[in-house]
Amino acid sequence: MALLNPYLNFSGNTRDAMEFYASVFGGEVDFSTFGEMPMPGLADDDRDQIMHSQLSTPSGFTLMAADAPASMGMTASPNGTIALTGDEVDELSGFFQALAEGGRIDLPLEKAPWGDYFGQLTDKFGISWMVNIAGSGAADG
Repeated sequence: MALLNPYLNFSGNTRDAMEFYASVFGGEVDFSTFGEMPMPGLADDDRDQIMHSQLSTPSGFTLMAADAPASMGMTASPNGTIALTGDEVDELSGFFQALAEGGRIDLPLEKAPWGDYFGQLTDKFGISWMVNIAGSGAADG
């Protein structure tokens, strides 16, 4: 079985971002720092940055992320949009509201022309999220 998992890049605030996502989605985050894995060209200031992190949620999805230390010639790559879809009204509406805290709602979670409830936001870490709740039983968020 193959899996497709979002892998986000940040510029030094991966730990904060992943702890926030764990508070939204539940689950535990595993972190590995660059200092734990000796890397050539790593500045001492970058040893505590996150080389890899992984959040496995009770809902069954996985989110991964890492920092991009400038001392290693890395830059955070542009992140796309993460889409959350399903028919669990309370769960998805809750995710939308929690992700919006400290961020910006770009399109409120409301009835879309195709009959589902849809909303889009940018969280406080600059990550864009789309939420689509299938079916007609969704409540405005």
